[in-house]
Amino acid sequence: MSSLTYDLTLAGLSVGSAAALTGIGLIVTYRATGVLNFAHGAIAMVCAYALRQCVVEWGWPLWLGAVVTLLVLAPGLGVALERFVFRPLAVLGGDPAQTLVASIGVFVLLVGGAALLWGQGARDDAPVLVPDEPWGQLAVVLVLAAGVAVVVRRTRFGRELRAVVDDRRLAVLGGIDADRVAAAGWAFGSFTAGLTGVLLAPYVRLDPYGLSLLVMEVVAVAVAARMRSLPIAVVVALGIGVAQSQLTRLHPSGWAEPLLQAAATNLFVVALLVAALVLPGAGERDALPRTATARVPTPPGAWIVVLVLFLLPLGLAGRDLHTSVQVPALAVILLSLVVVTGRGGQISLGQAAYAGLGALFTALLAAGRFPGLPALPELAALAVSVVLVAPLGLLTGWPAIGRRGLALALATFAVGVGVSRFVFAQPYATSGLSLGRPAGFDGDRAYYVLELLLLGVALLATHALRRGRTGRALAALRDHERGAQAAGVPVPSLKLLAFVAGAALAALGGGMLGMGLRAFDAAAYDPVRGLLWFAAVVVLGADSTLGALGAAALLVGLDAGTRGGVAAALIGVLAILVGRFPGGLYEALRTAAERLRLGRTPALTAAGARARGRLRPAEPEAVPGAPVPTGARRTESPEAAGRRERRNGEVRPKRVPPGRAADHLPHDGNHPPATRPEPPPEPPLATRPEPTPGPSPATQPEPSPAARTEATPESSPGRQPRAAAHEPPSTVQPKDAPEPSPATRPEPTPQPSPATRPKPSSATRPEPTPEPPLATRPEPTPQPSPARRPRAATHVGDTPPPTGPTATAPGARLLSASHLHARYGGFTALDGVDLDVSPGRVTAVVGPNGAGKSTLFHCLAGTLRPARGSVRLGGRDITTLPAHARTRLGVARTFQQLAVFPSLTVAENVRVGAEQGRVTDPGAVERTLRLLGLDGPVRALPAAGLPTGTLRRVELARALAGSPHVLLLDEPAAGLDTAEVTALARVLKALAADGTALLVVEHDLDLVAGLADMVHVMSAGRIVASGPPGSVLDALDSGAGR
Repeated sequence: MSSLTYDLTLAGLSVGSAAALTGIGLIVTYRATGVLNFAHGAIAMVCAYALRQCVVEWGWPLWLGAVVTLLVLAPGLGVALERFVFRPLAVLGGDPAQTLVASIGVFVLLVGGAALLWGQGARDDAPVLVPDEPWGQLAVVLVLAAGVAVVVRRTRFGRELRAVVDDRRLAVLGGIDADRVAAAGWAFGSFTAGLTGVLLAPYVRLDPYGLSLLVMEVVAVAVAARMRSLPIAVVVALGIGVAQSQLTRLHPSGWAEPLLQAAATNLFVVALLVAALVLPGAGERDALPRTATARVPTPPGAWIVVLVLFLLPLGLAGRDLHTSVQVPALAVILLSLVVVTGRGGQISLGQAAYAGLGALFTALLAAGRFPGLPALPELAALAVSVVLVAPLGLLTGWPAIGRRGLALALATFAVGVGVSRFVFAQPYATSGLSLGRPAGFDGDRAYYVLELLLLGVALLATHALRRGRTGRALAALRDHERGAQAAGVPVPSLKLLAFVAGAALAALGGGMLGMGLRAFDAAAYDPVRGLLWFAAVVVLGADSTLGALGAAALLVGLDAGTRGGVAAALIGVLAILVGRFPGGLYEALRTAAERLRLGRTPALTAAGARARGRLRPAEPEAVPGAPVPTGARRTESPEAAGRRERRNGEVRPKRVPPGRAADHLPHDGNHPPATRPEPPPEPPLATRPEPTPGPSPATQPEPSPAARTEATPESSPGRQPRAAAHEPPSTVQPKDAPEPSPATRPEPTPQPSPATRPKPSSATRPEPTPEPPLATRPEPTPQPSPARRPRAATHVGDTPPPTGPTATAPGARLLSASHLHARYGGFTALDGVDLDVSPGRVTAVVGPNGAGKSTLFHCLAGTLRPARGSVRLGGRDITTLPAHARTRLGVARTFQQLAVFPSLTVAENVRVGAEQGRVTDPGAVERTLRLLGLDGPVRALPAAGLPTGTLRRVELARALAGSPHVLLLDEPAAGLDTAEVTALARVLKALAADGTALLVVEHDLDLVAGLADMVHVMSAGRIVASGPPGSVLDALDSGAGR
C-alpha cells in the first residue's frame, strides 16, 4: 500500500510540476503587462510541435532542438506578440477588453496555423526532454520560482516590474521603460509555456486542439493565487496533481463510479470551476471593446446577397450539399452570441457547451434514453431539448451578475470546459448514440429547407430581443452597466435573460447540427471551437445578425474548400486587429474603399483638423473688389463663407475658427470629417425658450419663462458675463465676441427651412425656433406663467428657500441618511453621517478630495451598501435595495464621469429612463427632450461623439424622464463652460421650484453659492458644518484664507 501511495505521489508531482510552470508563466506575464494570456496553451502546443519537427522530422540532436525551441522560438514569439499585438493596444489606451479579445485571437491564430502546418491528427512520437521521474521537473519548477523571486525582490528590474504593476503611467513618468518590462514579461511567460508544452507532449495527445486546451485547464492555479503569488501557485499546482493521482486508487460501485473516474482525471477542471465560479473575480474592468459592439451599418444590398448565398446550396448536390447543411445550424449557434455578447455585452466563451447539450439531449430524447421521458420524434425531441437546456444558461448567467470582463470570461470558459470533460467525454452519457433526421426531411436538400425555416424563426426571436424596450435595456446594460442601473434597468434579471435566451438558441443550433451530421460528435462542440465562434462573432460585428450569418458561411466554407485551419487562422488575424481600428474593421474597410474610389489624399480626422486650425493662421477676410493674384485659386474658407452669408442675409452663424467645423460632426461613414455635410445644429439650453406644457401628475412641470430667464451670467460670482446677455440681438456677430467652447458651439444649417426657421424682419422680433444660431437667438420676453408660481428672485446667491405648497406639499417624499458608516479596508470613508434631502430644496455637499462625498453619494444611490446606518425614502427603509430598485421608487442620479449609452440615439437614451423609471408616461420623453433643448435633429444622432455639454443634458434628461422625487447630481458642472453652467443652474432651480428634492455634490463653489438652499461641508468622512450657503461658504473661504 505504501509503495502504491509513493508511486502515485510521484506521478502527481510530475503532473503538478507542469501545472506549476503554467501558473508561473501566467502570473509573471499578468504582473508585467496586465494581460491574462489566453494564448498560453497555444504557445505551448506550437513549441511542442516545433521540438518534434526539429528532432523527429529534421533529425537534429535533442539538445540543439531544445535550445532553439526554448531559448529562441518561445521567447521570440513572446517578444513578437508584445511588440506587434499588445504594445499597440497599450498605446491606444490599454483597454482590457481589447487585450482579452486580442489574446483569444492569438490563441485561435496559433491553433489554426498549427492545423495548417502539421494537420489536425494526433501525434504520439514527441521527443522526451526530461525523464518521467518527477524530480527533474520539480527541480526545474523550484529553480524557476526561486529565480523569479530573487529577480523581483533583489534587482533593479524587479523594482521596475513592481512599479509598472502598481501604476504603469506613473512608472513611465518616473523614467521606467514600461515597454522593456512588458517585453521581458512576455518573453519569460512564453518560455514557461514552451517548457510546459515540451514536457507534456510525450505523455498526452499532441494535436492542435487537445494540448492547447489541456494547458489552459490548469489556469486554475494562477487564479487561485489571485494572479500574484508564485508560492501559492506552485503549492496549489503540486497539491492538485498529487490529489488527482491519489483519487485513482478509489473504485466505488454503482452510479458514483463514473463520476469519480471523471474527477480523478479532471481534477484541474474542478479546480478551474471552483476558482472561476466561487472565488472573487479578478480583472473586473470592462466587458467588450466598443468596436466589437458598435453599430455596423448594413451595406446596400447586403441582405439580398446573404439571401442568395443561403439559397445557393439548394442547387448543389453530393458532398457540397452535405457540407452546406452545417451553415444554417452554425448560424443559429452564432445568433446566440449576438444576443448574449452583441446586445447584452456579456463575454461568453462557453456557448459550445450549450450547443453540445442541445445535440446530446435531442439524441437521448429521440432514442428514448433520457431519464423520465419517453422516446419522441426528432422535431419534438429538438423542441424539448431547447426547453431543457435554456435553464442551464443560469450556469453562466448567475456568475455574470457579479462578474465582468476577464472574471466573466474565465467563468464561462470554465463552464464550457467542465461540460466537455464531465459530460461529452464520458462514455456513460454518449456511447452508442445516433441521431436521425425528422420524417420527410431525410435527404440533404429537404433537411436544408427545414434548417432555413428554423433559422428564420431564430432570426425573428433574435430581432425581438434586440428591439423594443428589452433591446434598449440590453443595449444600456452593454454600454454602461452602472448607468443602466441608475436608469432603473434591472441588471441582474436582464443578464439572466440574455444567458437563458442564448442557451436556448445555442441548443437549437446544436441539435440542428447534430441532425445534419446524423450523429452526436463531441469534437464538434469542443471548448476550443467555442473560442473560435466567439472570436468570429466579435470580429464580424457582435451586435449584427448579418455578421453572424456571414461568420457561419465563412467558417464552414473556408474549412470545406481548403485545408482545415484556414478559417481559424483568418479569424485569429482579424481578432488581433479588431482593437487597432477605433471604428471597427467594417469602418476601416469602408474608409479604405472610399479612398481608393475617390483617388485622393485621405482627409484629416477631427483631431487633426483641430490641430491644423490652431497652427495655421486664420485666412484674412477678402476685400471686396480686390484683385486675385495671377495663378492663385479663388477659394473660400468657412469663415469667408459665413461672412458672405451674413452680408447677403442668408444665415447668421457664429464665427468658427479654421479646422473646427468637424468638431461637432459625428463620423457617419459617408463623408470625410472635413467635407461631409453638416447636420442641423441643436441650440444651447442657456438661451432656448421652451413651451410650457400643462401640469402632469406623473412628470415634473417645466419652469415658467420668468424663472428661466431672470438668472444671468453676471449674477454668478467670478464668472464673466456674455455680451449676448446684456446687448440686444445683433444681426452680425462682432469679431471680438467671445466664442463658445467646442462642446456647445452650434453649426448653422446651410439652407434653413421656412417651416421651421422664419426670416426675421426689421419690424418684428423673430420667434425663437428649435435651432437658431446663438449669435442671433433672441431672449424671450418674461411672462408670468399661470401654471406655476413665479419665484421671488432667481439671481444666483440670493435665492430664498422655497416656501408654500411646493415645500410643504402633503405626502412629500424625503430622502434621509442616518448614522452612515463605510470603510475601505482600514480606511474610514464615512463616520456617522446624517443627512436630509427635502422636497423643493437644493442640498449641496462640498469638501476636499477624500472627504467621503462620493462614498456618501453611492450609499444614497444604492451602488454601495454602508457597513452601518440606514437610508430612508419617505419613511421607507431602502438601505438594502439595489440602485435600479431605488430608481423605480423615485431616486434618480447622474454621474461625475458621463454615463450615457453611446450606441443608442439621444432619444433612445432618454426613452430608457422613461421606460424603466418610477412611472410610465408616454409623453415624458418628448417633454424632457423639449425641456433640455434636445428635441431638434440631435435627438436622432447616436450619443457617441457628441459634445460634453450635450451629453450632460442627455444624462440629465434620462434621469428626469422617469419623474423622480429625488435627483442626485454628482459634480454636474464637470466639463461644462460658463454658459452651460449658467443654463444648468436655471434648470436645477426650476426643478426645485417644482418640488423635486435635489442633492448636489460639487466642487464649483460659485455654482453651489447661487444654487443651494442648504450646504453641508464634509471632511474625513464627517459633516463638519451645515447651514445656508452664504454663511457656510464664507466661513469656508475665510478658513482657507487663514
